[in-house]
Amino acid sequence: MGADGPLARADERPVHRVRVAGFWMDITEVTNGQFAAFVKATGYRTVAERVIDWEDLRKQLPPGTPKPDDARLQPGSLVFTPPKEPVGLERFDRWWTWTPGADWRHPQGPGSTIEGKDSEPVVQIAFDDAQAYARWAGKRLPTEAEWEFAARGGLDGKVNVWGDEPIDPKRANTWQGHFPDENTRADGFTLAAPVKSFPPNGFGLHDMAGNVWEWCSDLYRADTYAQRVQQAGEGKVPTNPRGPLTASDPHNPNAPEERVVRGGSFLCNDVYCASYRPSARMGETPDSATQHIGFRCVKDAPPPQVTDRSADSNAAPPVTR
Repeated sequence: MGADGPLARADERPVHRVRVAGFWMDITEVTNGQFAAFVKATGYRTVAERVIDWEDLRKQLPPGTPKPDDARLQPGSLVFTPPKEPVGLERFDRWWTWTPGADWRHPQGPGSTIEGKDSEPVVQIAFDDAQAYARWAGKRLPTEAEWEFAARGGLDGKVNVWGDEPIDPKRANTWQGHFPDENTRADGFTLAAPVKSFPPNGFGLHDMAGNVWEWCSDLYRADTYAQRVQQAGEGKVPTNPRGPLTASDPHNPNAPEERVVRGGSFLCNDVYCASYRPSARMGETPDSATQHIGFRCVKDAPPPQVTDRSADSNAAPPVTR
């Protein structure tokens, strides 16, 4: 896990080995069509469709932040709104806009729709929403270690899910051009692309690089890897690591908790984040539902089966598969 190349950030270090047990993973990100089936069966309402709880929100803000007008606490979410001219990259609010009425059915706000887009990944999904779907489907969210193992597709230690070759528009849905004001659409897409629009990795999984960020079950800490290596001891390989017990993000010190998101999105650009790489990791507050966050699920592999043929005197010894 991790990386130490020129694009790697501090939270991707140190590079270290882990061991994960067998598991199954969804071939694609969960789509609008699949999520719609879940909502129809359960009547579930996503976080972005609920009135904002000010007591929960204030925990993520600097002490003393005044309560906004109730009109600002109505259901909604963040929508990508590209500026018309180049802007500095130090403030993400220059290309994200809080939009009342934005949710998974209306990913760009009122007036937008997912009609005819069943094969696109569902977005505007908060962590609790992804968890709820996974439970309904008899699955779960992947750990960070499982996600990175799957994303690498058998290419151990490579920069990208396809190897060490640099990204190009035929490999993944990312941002081409000058971020965030000019997208040349060299890959054919401005926003999220239908799943399977790009080649799979070595494990047959699509969109493990770009398209939309994907929730993992682990809490986020910038120093997770340093802690893990120290706790494991020299030469030891942790098995099925589940992430830290507490969250901490120096870039968002007021957040009481963050979960890991992986894989990058259609907004990833080398100048800004380069998070389409399998080692890239980021933290998001669990109630964050945005236009570029979705998810996929995993399921534990069944336990090994032992064939008992003791009644057959000519039987070979039992075989464990």
